[in-house]
Amino acid sequence: MNGVSFDGEAIWAAADERLLAVSPSSGELQRAIEVRAQAGTAFDGRHLYQLADGAIQKLDRDSGRVLSRIPAPPGDLSGMAWAEGYLWIGEYQAGKIHQVDPESGAVVRTLESNRFVTGVTWVQGELWHGTIDAAQSELRQIDPQTGHAVRRLAMPQGALVSGLESNGDDLFYCGGAASGKIRAVRRSRRRT
Repeated sequence: MNGVSFDGEAIWAAADERLLAVSPSSGELQRAIEVRAQAGTAFDGRHLYQLADGAIQKLDRDSGRVLSRIPAPPGDLSGMAWAEGYLWIGEYQAGKIHQVDPESGAVVRTLESNRFVTGVTWVQGELWHGTIDAAQSELRQIDPQTGHAVRRLAMPQGALVSGLESNGDDLFYCGGAASGKIRAVRRSRRRT
């Protein structure tokens, strides 16, 4: 699983040459789109976006047709999310998250993390990313202005995160790398 997104009905998972729609309740495959799907998947409320071959592909969710391609930021890209009218793209080994204009591909700004970035999502105004270090993964909430970690959720040993998305409420969907699994992880609510 090279990227994960959620469109309100299905979890979309990037699997090399296909983009898979999976039922969040049963885990059953609902459909597949034949498209290069190397990393990061996002949904803007209407279209899917998929990273592949140095480009961001904009897809019609219903037909699977590629509507446009724009250049992706350079680097080893690892995750993508849609929020606030922008794409947010993780750069794995550099530990960066780029805010990207979805029309031109221009990088608006870049946040830095002190861990590898393996997936990116926004939920209820919070920016989160997956990490991996020495075969141990975490989910981290970071300050969207500074990139500093605000909260950490440790994953069990061996449960690697290769993509990250939220259901918009209390669950994260985590791509499980070569395991082929998508894990649902409960997001604890912050106490006020």
